[in-house]
Amino acid sequence: MDYSLQSNRKTREGKDHPERDAQFEHIATTVAQFQHQQCPVISIDTKKKELVGNFQNRGQEWEAQGEPVEVNVHDFPDKTLGKAIPYGVYDLSENQGWVSVGIDHDTAEFAVESIRHWWLEMGQPLYCKSKHLLITADCGGSNGYRNRLWKLKLQEFADEMGLTVHLCHFPPGTSKWNKIEHRLFCHITQNWRARPLTSLQVIINLIGSTTTEQGLEVRAHLDQNQYKTGIKVTDEQFNSIAIRRQRFHGDWNYQISPRKPA
Repeated sequence: MDYSLQSNRKTREGKDHPERDAQFEHIATTVAQFQHQQCPVISIDTKKKELVGNFQNRGQEWEAQGEPVEVNVHDFPDKTLGKAIPYGVYDLSENQGWVSVGIDHDTAEFAVESIRHWWLEMGQPLYCKSKHLLITADCGGSNGYRNRLWKLKLQEFADEMGLTVHLCHFPPGTSKWNKIEHRLFCHITQNWRARPLTSLQVIINLIGSTTTEQGLEVRAHLDQNQYKTGIKVTDEQFNSIAIRRQRFHGDWNYQISPRKPA
């Protein structure tokens, strides 16, 4: 009767934002302009949180016949080992990645701290003459365009580094087009396939050893800081941010300039 066992297929994306294509074109144009001017362009996002311990990791790896790696039957979190939160920064021009592995919460403060580490360790040596930084990001999460703490922490970063930070957010429901997903995160996942993530050091080592034939270079850093959730940004703090919104979709496209010292 022409029937066969089949799994679901993700093909229906739902209703598109009316200015989705225009925002994609805007991002592409802006990225090209920054790269032409030899200014840094990064793609950022949080990778899937991982349980630390002897748990099953998807994928297959070559092992001796009949000797698979034995892991726990149940994926109950280990309270001692906790979880790992990888936050990635990918340099579109240099094909380099930075991953801060957090152990607490995925907050805006953690996101900006990861960008700060990337800038000091990898970005500044390459772009020491640049006073501008372009960031492409998803529209939600710790780096979402509606997140007031995200903008406040970016302002502190801009003040500290003397950088004008430019932001372009992808429209809702289009995070899979963020470059970091298929230029960095997918290669990390492939590199640690079928490998139990038994410790934070194992995770750091596996991320740092990720390479591709195209020359991808990745560095990883363990961030053991504690990041509080539920931090409220007052109107006074928010109004002090030196933000300039662009004419086209100023909620998605804006820049934060360093404030002059008082």
